[in-house]
Amino acid sequence: FVPQMSLAAVAAGADALMIEVHDSPELAKSDGDQALTPEIFADLVPRLRAVAAAIGRKL
Repeated sequence: FVPQMSLAAVAAGADALMIEVHDSPELAKSDGDQALTPEIFADLVPRLRAVAAAIGRKL
């Protein structure tokens, strides 16, 4: 749900995002269920930039 909500937030004009990234989210001491792996985060960033550009903003 984090990638989808992040994209929606950028589309709605959010000024900031806080996204947790962890090499092994299942081993995180807290918030592992909402942490992204580095690979998923790397895939998400270009999508976030594209959405931001579509509404005339930069990421």
